[in-house]
Amino acid sequence: MRADGIVPAIQARLALALAAPEGDYVALRIGGHTVGWLDPTRAARLSAFASVFDRADGEIGLAARLNDCATRTAAVEDVARVLAGEGLLSAWRDERYAVAVEFGAAPLVDIERAAARYFGIRTYAVHINGLVRGGGGLRMWLARRSPTKAIDPGLLDNLVGGGIATGYGVLETLRKEAWEEAGIPADVAARARPQGSIDICRSQPQGLQRETVFVYDLELDADFRPANQDGEAVEHRQLTMAEAAELIADNGDGAVTADASLVILDCLLRHGALGPDSPGLRALSAFRHAMLEPVPESPDRGDGSSGARSWITRP
Repeated sequence: MRADGIVPAIQARLALALAAPEGDYVALRIGGHTVGWLDPTRAARLSAFASVFDRADGEIGLAARLNDCATRTAAVEDVARVLAGEGLLSAWRDERYAVAVEFGAAPLVDIERAAARYFGIRTYAVHINGLVRGGGGLRMWLARRSPTKAIDPGLLDNLVGGGIATGYGVLETLRKEAWEEAGIPADVAARARPQGSIDICRSQPQGLQRETVFVYDLELDADFRPANQDGEAVEHRQLTMAEAAELIADNGDGAVTADASLVILDCLLRHGALGPDSPGLRALSAFRHAMLEPVPESPDRGDGSSGARSWITRP
């Protein structure tokens, strides 16, 4: 496909896959900080756990007695297990995400990963573009997710990608995921170079995905062959940049996950693979940084409450 055709095709697909959430959302507050966003149905369900959550002024907050990370974590875990028993969460992971005022700060609470989208918390991940440079130009490795994965089973993904769990930093996660997902040794993973981050905010069946992905490029030797170690990837394929562009424009059975599509788009833009003069590049670039916080629908209510909030849809 020509560059002047692939750009609008990518834009059309990502506009659907990465559409801003619709409707009103209720703030989830902990320790005086807004840490998550809930749709009305989920807010009402949490309100039923009266010993754990309070609802006032249009917001959901943890009960005052839960005043440290340990007690909050235990109480929220009990709630999450009930929700999981009701079939409202994705598969339980026995892995927690830290919920903090900002990335790297002391956690206010640790939440089971399966409940992250239900509570609408901001999560963080690391993805690696596995690149190979040769006479035919730059090429990219992709992986196919296992059909047993709880999220996006069977879809294509970046060579390496994983959430940053409680107790892990960016580089620790990078090294861990590089080995587990592609068999990349630590000394090779250390060559990965940071390329900034992308932001995703969209409504999903499990809740709200509000995620910042730290993006890395890793140039691999021509004879390198990925070898999955943890059973989460079932296939690897190496593509030209043009082929990668066509894949992220495809919404069919062989589609790339929305997260990975955005990471690939970022790589394509940075390496000039879509052509410097292609119309629509600016619109594509805007997908890389979604708005992670909603705005008040009625900022001048005057009653001291936050009121309903919603996301502004991209123009």
